[in-house]
Formats: sequence, structure tokens, C-alpha cells
Amino acid sequence: MTATVSTSPHPARQPGLDTLRALAILLVFAYHYRVFVSGHDTFGWASAVGWTGVDLFFVLSGYLIANQLMGGMLRGRTLSLGTFYLRRALRTLPAFWVVLALYFLFPAVMGGREPPPLWRFLTFTQNIGLQPGTAFSHAWSLCIEEQFYLVLPLALLGLMRWRQRLALSWALLASLVVAAIAWRSLLWLQYGREAGGAIEGYYPNVYYATLCRFDEFLPGVALALLKTGHPATWARLMQHGRALFAAGATATLAMLWAVQNFYEMPGGYGYVMSGFGYSLVAMAFALLLLGTLADGSPLQRLRIPGAAPLALWSYALYLTHKPIAVIVNRLIKPWGLPEPLHVALIALACLAGGWLLYRAVETPFRHWRDRRWARHFDVVPRATAALPSTP
Repeated sequence: MTATVSTSPHPARQPGLDTLRALAILLVFAYHYRVFVSGHDTFGWASAVGWTGVDLFFVLSGYLIANQLMGGMLRGRTLSLGTFYLRRALRTLPAFWVVLALYFLFPAVMGGREPPPLWRFLTFTQNIGLQPGTAFSHAWSLCIEEQFYLVLPLALLGLMRWRQRLALSWALLASLVVAAIAWRSLLWLQYGREAGGAIEGYYPNVYYATLCRFDEFLPGVALALLKTGHPATWARLMQHGRALFAAGATATLAMLWAVQNFYEMPGGYGYVMSGFGYSLVAMAFALLLLGTLADGSPLQRLRIPGAAPLALWSYALYLTHKPIAVIVNRLIKPWGLPEPLHVALIALACLAGGWLLYRAVETPFRHWRDRRWARHFDVVPRATAALPSTP
């Protein structure tokens, strides 16, 4: 049996990353509460822009997974694709399958809407041509995540065969972003405006579509490439935590303002936000992530109460919060409670459901994975040099 190595299965938690994960799930909750429970902006501007929490999750995934893979590859270690895919499957699939089973076994309880065919969920193709309003529709982002996990290691292994790996990697990242913007721009011409009812195709062909959203992982991947391929430059950047965080926070707030004002507009969806906006939101979040990782960043020093557990439970919360909110709202709506109390009860129920799924399913499977398949890299580096470090 070949010995393997990877990042530690129990890395030290970074409060800044926990805060960003917590922010992402809170944004998603605020948006879904508006759409599926209250019908109005219960949480103010957060309700209107909360869908961007998914974009933040994409950026975080791009950075964290690419950083793991590039860190080993660029040190000359050999990736075991089978072990990598197995570890990702044991991390994401058990909890997903539990919630999926509930949707198919108890459709009336879980919302009463018909889900797409089961095979679409099992193959993570549910997001392709997805119509809004179907059961477990929020799994669309998980489909794109799993597609990303499938493609990224294969792409990196292919790039490692080239001598000019760094230059080619940056060129590929830039080309993919430009291609995504061009593709969304073309689709906006067809689905972005209300004329002729074409706007009904916006969600299936743009919002949920892999080719329109994949580029939101790339700013996170770019950060990982900068860190592992240009360590000297990264080290210099890490000395400016306050400035980077201020720039990231400013860019993020500016993009959220643009989302609130120029995404859904009279007559359809705004071209700038549809064509360029998804990419720019992800870039702003990536700059915020860079500022969060840097030394001296306020989010590195400040431990926000509740952020760590929210970060730990974020995946389980994402899977369960929408059906739980719908179920609890249905049960307590006849009580006529004041809105703050109504919101609090639903939020507490969502927290309890996410915690239960995390403790009962995610945690035991993660522990089993880490005992049996702790690493996905060979210990001994290859004899040939890996990617040279450049400033």
C-alpha cells in the first residue's frame, strides 16, 4: 500500500474563513426567507442580495480545493485521483443523500412540489435546464460544486505536463473568465428581457447553468495559484492585511450595491450584471478573501461569536434550511406571531436541523474518511522538479 500525504484532516481553524462561511450561509438564508417564506425583504438589503452567498461559497471552494491540490503538486507529490474523489464523496454525499431521500419519501411534508427525476440528482446534472419552483431546487449549486471537484484535478494534472505551467495557468484562467462573460452576454440577448416572455428562460439557461456560473470558482483558484506559484509575491501581500481587507470590503460592498440596483430591473435583468456582474461579484469576494487571509486582517484577529459553529454547519444548513423554513412557517403561521418572533422561531429550527444533520451524518462519515483515507498525495516527491517558484 502506497503511503500518502495531503493537508491535515484537522487543520487549525482560521476565524476569518469561518466568518466568510458564516456570512455566505446567512446571505443565502436571508434570500430564501424572502422568496419562500415572507415574500418581502425581511432582512432589508441582505434579502435582495442574499443570492450572492452562493457566489461566496464558490469562491471559497475554488481557493480551498485548489490550494490543497496545487500545494501538493507543486512540491512534486503525486495525486491519487481515486482517493481525492473518494474523500470528496464522503465529505459531501452522505448528508446530501439523506436530504434527497427525505424529498422523495415525504414530498408533501418537504414542500409538496415535484422534484426532477432522481437520476438528475444522483448524477449532479439537476442544474441543467432546471425550472424554478421544483423541489430541492437549491441543490443546483451543489451540482456545480461537484462538477468543479470532478474537473479541477484533471485540469491541474494536465497543466503539470507543460513546461510553462504558470504562464499557461494564468492564461487559461483569464480566457475562461472572458469566455463566461461572452457566453452570458449572448444568452442575455435571448433571455434577459421580458419581450415575448423570453425572460422565463433566464434561470434555466443563465442563473442555474454551469457554463454561466463556473467562472465564479476561478478567482478563488487564482488566489491559490498566486499563493503556491508565486510565494514571494504572496508573502509580500500578506504583510498588508488591513489595506487588502479594506479594499476587499469596499469592492464587496460596491458590488452588492450594484446587485441591489442593477440586477433585477424594470423590463428584465440588467445586462451589465448579467454579463459581467457574476464575474465581478466573485472577484470582489476573492479580494475580500485575500484580505481575510493576510496578516493583520481584522477578520483574523476578531472572533465573531457564532461564526465558527455556523461555518462548521454551513453545508448541512444549506441543505436543510429551505425545507425546514417552509415546514415551520406552515405550522406557526396561523398563530399570528409578531414578525421578529416568527423569524426567530424559523431561524432556530433551521439551526437545529443543520446541527442535527452535521452531528448525525457529516461528522461520523468525515471521521471515518479521515481514519481510512487520510491523504491523497504520495509522501515521496517525484524525482523531477515541480513548478519553479517565481516572485
